[in-house]
Amino acid sequence: MFIGRHYHKLEDKGRVSLPKKFRDVETDWVVTRGLDGGLFVFKKNDFLEKIEEIANRSFTKKRNRDFVRLMVNEAQEISVDANGRVSLPEYLINLAGLSKDVVVVGSYNYLEIWDQTKYHAYLDQLDKNAEMIAESIEDEN
Repeated sequence: MFIGRHYHKLEDKGRVSLPKKFRDVETDWVVTRGLDGGLFVFKKNDFLEKIEEIANRSFTKKRNRDFVRLMVNEAQEISVDANGRVSLPEYLINLAGLSKDVVVVGSYNYLEIWDQTKYHAYLDQLDKNAEMIAESIEDEN
């Protein structure tokens, strides 16, 4: 389980340190575009399971094919180095608009990497609607 918020610096070569409590869990990861402004980082096996689940939906539906493309075409396998860093591809750094100050966020079963300024702007917007979001979640039982 990945929880919490951790502030780090994006190094010149596109490397960022993963929090120690996250990197001890796994060494092989997949990074891909996020859906809200950051990047998603999955343990490699979890990424493969998620993509298989999506890919097994109706192939004839364009939105299913498009979502697989969004997640897979931008994806890159990454590994944690001896110093606990991962190297992010330049195209994903640009896609997410990452600057020097980044936030690594635990989102239960995956990580997110955000530009710090964008992340806090997103949180400000989220905070304004927190009660409405909570009320809109339906109980599936």
